[in-house]
Amino acid sequence: MNQTGSPRTIVQKVLDAHTVHKEGDRTLVYVDRVILADTARSAFNLLNQEGQQIRHPNQAILIPDHFTPSSGPTLDDVVDSERRILIREIEGKAREHGILVFGMGDPRRGIQHIVSTEQALALPGVIIVAADSHTPTQGAVGALAFSIGTDLAHALATQCVWIREPDTMRIYLEGRVPENVTSKDVIMAIIARIGSTGASGLAIEYGGSFINHLSVESRMTLCNMSVEMGARFCVVPPDDVTFAYLRDRPFAPSGCDWERAVEYWRTLSSDQDAHYLREMTIDVADIQPMVTWGCNAENAVPISSVVPDPQLEDNEELRAQMQRSLAYMGLKARTKLTDVKIDQVFIGSCANSTLEDLRAAALILRGRKVVVPTLVVPGSGLVRAKAEAEGLHVIFRSSGAIWGEAGCSMCSAMNGDTVRPGARCASTSNRNHMGRQGPGSRTHLVSPPTAAACAVKGHLADVRNLEGA
Repeated sequence: MNQTGSPRTIVQKVLDAHTVHKEGDRTLVYVDRVILADTARSAFNLLNQEGQQIRHPNQAILIPDHFTPSSGPTLDDVVDSERRILIREIEGKAREHGILVFGMGDPRRGIQHIVSTEQALALPGVIIVAADSHTPTQGAVGALAFSIGTDLAHALATQCVWIREPDTMRIYLEGRVPENVTSKDVIMAIIARIGSTGASGLAIEYGGSFINHLSVESRMTLCNMSVEMGARFCVVPPDDVTFAYLRDRPFAPSGCDWERAVEYWRTLSSDQDAHYLREMTIDVADIQPMVTWGCNAENAVPISSVVPDPQLEDNEELRAQMQRSLAYMGLKARTKLTDVKIDQVFIGSCANSTLEDLRAAALILRGRKVVVPTLVVPGSGLVRAKAEAEGLHVIFRSSGAIWGEAGCSMCSAMNGDTVRPGARCASTSNRNHMGRQGPGSRTHLVSPPTAAACAVKGHLADVRNLEGA
């Protein structure tokens, strides 16, 4: 608990409530949820080697997502035998330990961050840990969710983890975005402004009029991609939008417990005089549809612009980085971005696979045909079911796109969905590193509406110039 009496940020309040012990600059915090994926074999193996038991199996959940195929929902649909054996093994070990499993064939399964949020396993004020770097996605509902990597076995055995309490950067987003500009474009513009290390090791708290009217799904995109500027934690303080989203979800409190929970959640806003390492305000009204040209999320520019020229960069190191990126991406400086042809399109990933994202893409694809291979993958089985109930799958298939099963799919390229060497993909995923979508792949990060426009035109396209858009 807060022993100082000083004003606290929401991050500090949550950490105060979970602090078990302090030692120097490190804090041992209690963990409410441990989320496991099909990459958790090493954690189970380490527990076995050390003779350790899982302390609270009822507070852990397994959601296979990285190795699962988009071609089908069952284990038999996993074409690669090694991946099939791994998924079966991980699911079996989790069940042996009494861990809840949303496994292959379960209609609730999908990408761990999407599933946890939509099931209300992520709640305001709870601490969630997982091995995946984009775990902060769940901060969209006011949870403190973060990646712990190799400490996963420790978290399972002790229900605690050691952390260094971060400083907090508060970003105010004010105003309204133009039509066909999304939260993906907003966060890409922020990363381009701050840089890929501009928030390194920090907690980011979002606020402002833009956030106040933003859906939880769009807040998830903001929190998800904040990792791409180095953020350790990311949180949107819970509000009435949060409460409306969480109410009546499977793992949300109910009855009198719900009322008590909301009463507590309302205390989680930051105190008026809380200290921030840095505060900044951004007017979102001038943000355009964004696209990356290089091999880092900070290499983002408006779709209406040109490929930057390294010769105009004074910093020698940055100039060299730009030159390497352009060589890898096969681009020439000063080329109009809308002249860059693409080979395929991917709409999905934990950054952009919610029902809201799929609706935005379907709105552009309705009545149109894609001219390059296009894969659309929902973030969970429940998102897929809701999309189909609205007929979105008919729009995607009628356009010529492939409608896939829930999972990480082409974002992680660990499941059979890849971009071939040298091919160029307009992708709604969150990373464009060299080889991210497969060896030699070239990735341009975009929003769902822009991705859909690219699929229709066969090149990087400005959705605002699409006839009828």
